Amino acid sequence: MQLGVNVPNFGPGTDPGVLRAWAQTVEGLGFDLLMVSDHVAITPDVAAQYPAPFYEPFTTLSWLAGITHRVRLGTTVLLVPYRHPLLVARMAANLHQLSGGRLVLGVGVGWARQEFEALGVRFDRRGRLTDEHLRALRAAWADEADYGAGRIPVWVGGNSDAALRRTVRLSDAWHPLRFTLDWFGSAVDRLRAVAAEEGLPVPALAPRIRLRLTDAPVTGPDRAAGEGTIEQVLDDLARLRDLGAGTVVLDPYQGDPAETLRPEAAWRMLAAVAAHRAPARTEHRGGDRSPGPVPTAKEQP
Repeated sequence: MQLGVNVPNFGPGTDPGVLRAWAQTVEGLGFDLLMVSDHVAITPDVAAQYPAPFYEPFTTLSWLAGITHRVRLGTTVLLVPYRHPLLVARMAANLHQLSGGRLVLGVGVGWARQEFEALGVRFDRRGRLTDEHLRALRAAWADEADYGAGRIPVWVGGNSDAALRRTVRLSDAWHPLRFTLDWFGSAVDRLRAVAAEEGLPVPALAPRIRLRLTDAPVTGPDRAAGEGTIEQVLDDLARLRDLGAGTVVLDPYQGDPAETLRPEAAWRMLAAVAAHRAPARTEHRGGDRSPGPVPTAKEQP
């Protein structure tokens, strides 16, 4: 099972130097995938959770592609209704080519009503627009002579039944965000049932979970996957693998934009996961992949 990291591309502490440091840390610790978020108009509903500056995902990932070598690059998630599908098709295809085939396009329908209004897109049609745009993307990429996109994986985000159906019909993998393990197990059963109803293969599983390490165990039925002691988190990852997840994205952002001023706390959590994972990676890929000390933002070039 591969592991990815959701990197904050927003907030008061985020600038080109910090984004570079994030990329070098994620790749240096041996993670497989680096993903960033998407918003276009930082309206009040967006700013309450993801304040400016907000770095546009295609621009950011294109720049990070030039300062990384191995790690895959993706969106978690690109808000599909916000852009013309042919523009997305072109940008995604170019980024995939320029990065050496490293793009993963995670997509979603969006939630910020004020942002939809600012962009002149109907909020009540966002699901239908997403489906139409995804079909247009596939059709555009089929023209190899024009787009040359190769095989760009498309992951559909969302935890609703509509997202499950969209996943089965139009994507390569399901990318639900933050949940309990009990919920996820039931949702995987629903996904398989939808695939059977549609007569289509069951998509791959690529969930994004919270990463919050604690000294004492976190208990109770509402404990989110990825929350608790390192032993609990490792057990969660093992259970997700047993449920069929081929990739899991770790999200160390806890919801306070001030965290972006102190990324070292998130890096230490990621280093802890990487340190426990290192033997398995060494067995499969060879060589010593043990992570070194986590640098501070000032120590990064």
